[in-house]
Amino acid sequence: MKIDKKIIKELNEYLEEFNLTEIEITDKDTKIKVSKNTGSNINQPSMVAYNSPTEKSISESSQSIKTGIEITSPIIGTAYHAPEPGAKKFIEVGKKIKKGDTIMIVEAMKTMNHVPSSSDGVVKEICIDDGQPVEFGQTLIVLE
Repeated sequence: MKIDKKIIKELNEYLEEFNLTEIEITDKDTKIKVSKNTGSNINQPSMVAYNSPTEKSISESSQSIKTGIEITSPIIGTAYHAPEPGAKKFIEVGKKIKKGDTIMIVEAMKTMNHVPSSSDGVVKEICIDDGQPVEFGQTLIVLE
């Protein structure tokens, strides 16, 4: 199989033009995927998402993850703290929540998906800013 470098260059230009991190095309039996490493680890679902220039903040983040229950994003999209702009937030730090309570909305493809809590607890930390893009499996909140 011969790879057409023009297609790869064109996809790379789309990455830059539309500020994407990954793009993929499929044509019959051929699948081409182009991605870039932006150097920013903000959207990574791993511990890297908590990286900071100081060791102190890394260890504090590690401790909060080990001592709490993580509620993660079930899909890729944009997370919102309230049902609409200016409305009351679903959760706040220190608030008691029950299993099944909506903690956030994740918008994907113009569809608002309510994210329910998978456990009872008290909100210890909100890990995502309002309007921030999230990845599948990325921690949204931590419960005590």
